[in-house]
Amino acid sequence: MTEIKSFTSTNKTLYNKALDIRQQVFIDELNVDPTLEIENEEFCRFYLIFVDDKPVGTARWRETEKGIKLERFALLPEFRNQGTGSILLKQILEDVIPSNKKIYLHSQLNAVRYYERQGFVKSGDIFTEAFIQHYLMVFQK
Repeated sequence: MTEIKSFTSTNKTLYNKALDIRQQVFIDELNVDPTLEIENEEFCRFYLIFVDDKPVGTARWRETEKGIKLERFALLPEFRNQGTGSILLKQILEDVIPSNKKIYLHSQLNAVRYYERQGFVKSGDIFTEAFIQHYLMVFQK
């Protein structure tokens, strides 16, 4: 059974579960500096996706001067390429599309094709963020 919970950083129980996943994926697996990984937390709406009551993925969004930025998509390795991330992304899009604001994200190179299949389009040139190459991608409604 799959369940998604949405919350803010004031819900410490869920927030800490999200941080645990981000720690495993971004800091441990991708070697992202923790000071770059943990930022802007108080301005975000967070999501956790559970499979059989186990938190297996997380993401967040926040409003910026450019629109709605989707960030920090992280799935535990054993739950990747099974559709779990797509379920999470679709829920977030359902929540933010009604804002009628630009929806965008910074995609790591290995995820560009995935986001293209989900309705995002590359914009601009490759850039480096947290020592990882990315493309700016914008959702086409």
